[in-house]
Amino acid sequence: MHPRSMLFTLWGVFIRHFDTEIALGAVLRLMAEFGFAGPAVRVAVRRLADQGWISLRKSGRNSYISMTGQGLARVDEAASRIYRLHPERWDGYWLLLTYTIPEELRSARDQLRTDLAWWGFGTLGTGTWLSPHPLSPVLAARLQSPEIASYVDYFRARYSGPASNAALVAKGWQLQAVNRRYRLFLDRFQPDFQKAQTRQLSEQECFGARCWLVHEYRKFLFVDPGLPEELSGPDWLGSQAFSFFHAYDQLLAERAARYFYSVYATSGGTGLSPAQLERSLQAALNPFGPGELVQSEIKAS
Repeated sequence: MHPRSMLFTLWGVFIRHFDTEIALGAVLRLMAEFGFAGPAVRVAVRRLADQGWISLRKSGRNSYISMTGQGLARVDEAASRIYRLHPERWDGYWLLLTYTIPEELRSARDQLRTDLAWWGFGTLGTGTWLSPHPLSPVLAARLQSPEIASYVDYFRARYSGPASNAALVAKGWQLQAVNRRYRLFLDRFQPDFQKAQTRQLSEQECFGARCWLVHEYRKFLFVDPGLPEELSGPDWLGSQAFSFFHAYDQLLAERAARYFYSVYATSGGTGLSPAQLERSLQAALNPFGPGELVQSEIKAS
């Protein structure tokens, strides 16, 4: 695993809830929990800055990191997909996207393919992609970027044969392979969940366990299109994995958030008011949002 990937996980689960930036020293301490040495983390941070995902600021001897608008849009959309409570109801319409990006823009074309896979599109052929989901504002902005906008077209349409919507799904996505990955995910984490239910884990242990859980689960954003129930089939393990993930995540959430804040605050945190701290802890505890689940009380320490 690369430190860059875990940095995105940390940001999506914790950092985005606590002010707008975090001290590099706090990031180094948190990343050390997963075996990443300081030099490797610094290189990853610099590369993310060069790619436009984060910004760096120095204040005296300290350095601070914040997400750019591009970075925040990506982690917020990822979090909304990871913590989506209920599958969307399908209206029967497909989003069909085609592109003819020339060879001299190969890097832009390759990046668009990666982005479309992340947004859950399946492929029907060279330059032809399909999704049952409506166009999101973030994806719309991506498709309007000057480098590719003139080469991309997209439509909302119903399929009228000669096969069926199920046949389109079979052609566009390798759901059996994704199902096998869900089985591996469940087999890996269910024993840990059972142990966590019977033994009180420390705040530090909960932090590490929650990060690994989310880190592994969010990989499904790249392979699981999040199909509506009408299209996923009766043997689909995604729903079972979804329910399990959220149960385990919530078991770890409160103590994990407390550990994160202890490192954040003692490593140059910018200082939140008691009301801001309460809101941040609640958000990190319960990414579903107010009213979706019964919330535990967390008081500022």
